[in-house]
Amino acid sequence: MLDSRSDTPRDGRAGVLISDEGVSMPSVEDIGAGRGPEWLDSWLTRGSADVIAWYRHIHRHPELSRAEYNTTEMVAGLLSSAGLRPKVFDTGVGLTCDIGIGDRCVALRADMDALPVTELTGLPYSSTVPGVAHACGHDAHTSMLLGAALALASAPELPGRVRLVFQPAEEVMPGGALDVIAAGGLDGVSSIFGLHCDPRLQVGNVGTRVGAITSATDLLELRLTSPGGHTSRPHLTADLVHALGTVITGLPALLSRRVDPRSGTVLVWGAVHAGEAPNAVPQDGVLRGTLRTGDHEVWADLEPLVAGLVESLLAPTGVGFELEHRRGVPPVVNDVESEAVLRAGVEAALGENAVTSTKQSSGGEDFGWYLEHISGSFARLGVWSGEGAQPDIHQPTFRIDERALLTGVRVLTHTALAALA
Repeated sequence: MLDSRSDTPRDGRAGVLISDEGVSMPSVEDIGAGRGPEWLDSWLTRGSADVIAWYRHIHRHPELSRAEYNTTEMVAGLLSSAGLRPKVFDTGVGLTCDIGIGDRCVALRADMDALPVTELTGLPYSSTVPGVAHACGHDAHTSMLLGAALALASAPELPGRVRLVFQPAEEVMPGGALDVIAAGGLDGVSSIFGLHCDPRLQVGNVGTRVGAITSATDLLELRLTSPGGHTSRPHLTADLVHALGTVITGLPALLSRRVDPRSGTVLVWGAVHAGEAPNAVPQDGVLRGTLRTGDHEVWADLEPLVAGLVESLLAPTGVGFELEHRRGVPPVVNDVESEAVLRAGVEAALGENAVTSTKQSSGGEDFGWYLEHISGSFARLGVWSGEGAQPDIHQPTFRIDERALLTGVRVLTHTALAALA
């Protein structure tokens, strides 16, 4: 195991983790101590420093989507050293691992990939990879699931099997959840559970919700073509920039009148480009944006609806167009029974007061692909210290209060036990 207090891991392999002087080390007493079971308290007393060490190591060495080779190797090695049998995917990134015996099997999932972001936290264990950082908390997710894995492995007996899913490539589309499913990662699994860091919630709180907790996310790319011409004679050509403007303002407006507003459907443009000269009508242009909805039925109907609206908007303009509608991820929709299981896990781990309601996010999460196949629930784990700024996820200043790692271990462990009960 790695030792967070020195440059030397406990098994003698030097250089795996550098010293983190000046950074306080949270202890097991900080969050949830004494709530049991006894084997979990005992493991956290021994292993809390290791969880922090794993987190800091992964944080220092982030890897982008579908390139998580070293992270996968580290996780597989730690699981193997605990007597478990991880199964690394054929791609070399991502793995699953079962703990316990029996026909009943529930899954816990963590994602492992980082973002193409330059870290600006100033932490002594900041990213050592230029332009890459764990600005979304996936390093925390991986470390917490590792902790829960080794804690569960220390249990005298489990009432079934727990499958650990260490997933690559959550930050891209198509997401790594599809890789897990294709590799048989859900075979024999009845339900799946996951946590995501939330800097808007204080450490010790977990946000749960029945129904959609994240949204479906699609990408739109619209390419327009025109013969081009002089801006003094727009009547002799097809005014491409005007056509772009028509879609930019018209498509969101029409969608708001064709889709139930309670579905949380929103279209936002992120990029537009056409032309260079102020006195020339350009021959081509491009418009890109994201289309999100929290309603699964609406998501199923959006592609033909958008195509029809774009065609009707552009028909009078005379421009040519090609629309690419890339379906992204479905919404994450927590069913009632699975949310109750996760809530029970939180209450057992941290107490009834730890559970708080959370709003639906317009963000996408490929955990939704799992819920297309089996039941499950997804929740938000508080990682804010309660003091100072609350940098959002995907920001270069994003950081967590490391006490949340121990909270996460407890919640994941108790959720697995509740699901198997």
